[in-house]
Amino acid sequence: MAPAISPIIDLPELRALLADRADAAPVRLLDVRWALDGSKGRDTYLAGHIPGAVYIDLGIQLAGPASAAEGRHPLPAAEDLTAVLRGAGVDDGTIVIGYDDSDGSQASRLVWMLRALGIEAALLNGGLAAWDGELSTADVTPPPGDLSDRPWPAAAIASIDEVASGEVAVVDARAPERYRGEVEPIDPRAGHIPGAVNVPFPGNVDADGRFLAADQLAQRFAEAGLDPEDEVIVYCGSGVTATHDLLALERAGYRRTRLFPGSWSRWSADPARPVATGPQP
Repeated sequence: MAPAISPIIDLPELRALLADRADAAPVRLLDVRWALDGSKGRDTYLAGHIPGAVYIDLGIQLAGPASAAEGRHPLPAAEDLTAVLRGAGVDDGTIVIGYDDSDGSQASRLVWMLRALGIEAALLNGGLAAWDGELSTADVTPPPGDLSDRPWPAAAIASIDEVASGEVAVVDARAPERYRGEVEPIDPRAGHIPGAVNVPFPGNVDADGRFLAADQLAQRFAEAGLDPEDEVIVYCGSGVTATHDLLALERAGYRRTRLFPGSWSRWSADPARPVATGPQP
């Protein structure tokens, strides 16, 4: 069942959720500040976080082992993820709010994963900067939750062959210069999957790191040639920032969207897979 809560919520909505929990579902805040170069992580969380938030390590807890066959940040086994969430105090009835300290590109990974599993989850729009209260330095370790195991649904995930089929709209969420093949700082080959259109994820937010309104996002995706009735597969470098586009697509009214988890890191590692360069799909 699809979550009832919107994928992106503003601070007043969070305040309302936290205000009176006597007869309502519990709320769990999860801090997902992380950086590929290690410059952000648990130490960042311990320096100051929203009170009550539990730290989640994206690179360790929200990804499986890296490999050429699966990519740099493949999805973890669903049972491993639910074990992580139980450790963070998440129950079957918990509403999870994820946040980071930038544009949502880290916390979107968590929120998309939970929503894909049918868990009520949302991203705090504007992240930590949107919080107007005091910060805590406590290392929060809640009692274990009772979240039940659930499998990854096929409707949320695309295989590499489905991406290659040419039968579904494919979106590349990476920076334009990586899409065009002008630079490739991480993965084996430069360029993009043939047929993919480029909708870089930073364009989903304004200068303050807050997501654009639904109609603005709808216009953005329409200008890329996408239709709300389309089935859309999204990829990025390793399946992390693609989820930012996926949440934006949902906010814009798209309902048939999927993640290609291995993303460019998997595609480019296979020499048999064709590569396109330049600004066109």
